[in-house]
Amino acid sequence: MLPYSRQTIEADDIEAVAQVLQSDMLTCGRQVELFESELAAYCGSRFAVACSSGTAALHLAGLALGWKAGDSVITSPITFMASSNAALYCGADPLFSEIDPSTACLDPQALRKTLQTAPNVRAVIPVHYGGGVADMASIARLAQGAGAAVIEDACHALGSSYADEDGRRVKVGSCRHSAMTVFSFHPLKAITTGEGGAITTNDETLYRQLTSLRSHGIVRESARWEVREQGFEGDRPNPWYHEMQALGFNYRLTDIQCALGRSQLRKLDRFVSRRQQIAALYRRELAGTKSPVGVLFAEDDVGNSHHLFPALLPEGASRGEVMRRLSEFGIHTQVHYIPVPLQPFYRNRGTAISFPRAEAFYARALSLPVFPMMKDADVAFVVEKLNGALGS
Repeated sequence: MLPYSRQTIEADDIEAVAQVLQSDMLTCGRQVELFESELAAYCGSRFAVACSSGTAALHLAGLALGWKAGDSVITSPITFMASSNAALYCGADPLFSEIDPSTACLDPQALRKTLQTAPNVRAVIPVHYGGGVADMASIARLAQGAGAAVIEDACHALGSSYADEDGRRVKVGSCRHSAMTVFSFHPLKAITTGEGGAITTNDETLYRQLTSLRSHGIVRESARWEVREQGFEGDRPNPWYHEMQALGFNYRLTDIQCALGRSQLRKLDRFVSRRQQIAALYRRELAGTKSPVGVLFAEDDVGNSHHLFPALLPEGASRGEVMRRLSEFGIHTQVHYIPVPLQPFYRNRGTAISFPRAEAFYARALSLPVFPMMKDADVAFVVEKLNGALGS
């Protein structure tokens, strides 16, 4: 079976995990701190906070910004539902704005109109779909004008970069145009920690809030304690003392997972390079066969980490039948995503407004296999069988 994606685990990854399993600290130890510092260095941010999943990262970001009932949060309809669910976890209302069909990311012009009509918008969550990057400079300007924070949902985009307005290359996660960026380390993502996530930020206040909220709202640094008479004996902090200053969660990542993450992070550029090669092969094979299949990402999108390779089937093609035929040849494909407003939960909330561009993209999208261990011959095989399934 050729899956649409899979993790790449090598001998040094296994050894890194084994070393932690034989150590004294399986959680809350040095591996967590090292993974965070190395991730921040890679992304070019001041801080990184590791947590238990990308969903937990989104929730923590909303908690740190103080979302509450009556607040609105805008995101894309083409995303995994965690992007909008995070608003609900905090009591806020998720809203959606239309996509740019050429990227499947938020369209700044549509966002401008959404911001003009939406009530009390506290945040905008652009989703970097498939490894491509949303127009961050434009989105940040619009959000700032509305008094809203920007949280980048980069669960698809670790290792991606983009050319900023001044011509400089900017790494996703540097938070140049956002308050925070969130990542996922699910096995199908660019690197894996099994399950896991992280938030990068350049704001020290947010960093302190995030580290506390991921661990029950507990504060251990004596300089931040509120009840001095309990925390200190004279001028000396009591060694056992800590304070729960907010209602937090157990969203920690273990040292076992962070050891795996550190080992994987050292290979990230290699993984991304191979994904980019596979995407280029798909484009070449599809063009060479004069296939009716279109592609989403432009060839000159050099910073795309290609978490996904979304093919665009001809209008009217039976996607279900194509997927079944490919499966007969051991080729597993997937659809990313059913627009979130079409989900029954959101329909029942009354948020099922029509998003024609998002729905048109969904109707044609089919994610083809892309992962670092794929062979060049696998790409040619997928294209051959895809064309056959379409009768071309």
